[in-house]
Amino acid sequence: MKGQFLGFTFYKNSQEWKCKSTKDRKKRLYSKIQEYLKRKQAVSRPLAITFTKVNQIVRGWINYFRIGSVKKFIDEFGQWLRHKIRCIIIKQWKKPMTIYRNLRILNIKYKSKFSEEEIYKCANTRLGWYR
Repeated sequence: MKGQFLGFTFYKNSQEWKCKSTKDRKKRLYSKIQEYLKRKQAVSRPLAITFTKVNQIVRGWINYFRIGSVKKFIDEFGQWLRHKIRCIIIKQWKKPMTIYRNLRILNIKYKSKFSEEEIYKCANTRLGWYR
């Protein structure tokens, strides 16, 4: 038996009742972040402001729904969000040489072990920002 109340879906496994966030609340989180991270607007904004606002939105959602089972959703959402933010950062760097230089610096700083060729391919791709 399932029920919905205040954005939660309640269900019973073998012995106890549990809750999780409803699908429409998850979609609303995605759409709210998508609206804020539209590339035209997000690229022109300083990263500090973008990160602060995204942090506020995500933390608020997590604090409200943390009593439910949301671990799997948060992992998937985190991967998607990091990808969106990487695209914004790379678009802000604009030119392939700037992208290449900054990726090399990050590779050294975080000891990522990417080869120079891989970094060069990523910086010079013509397959779009999501490459």
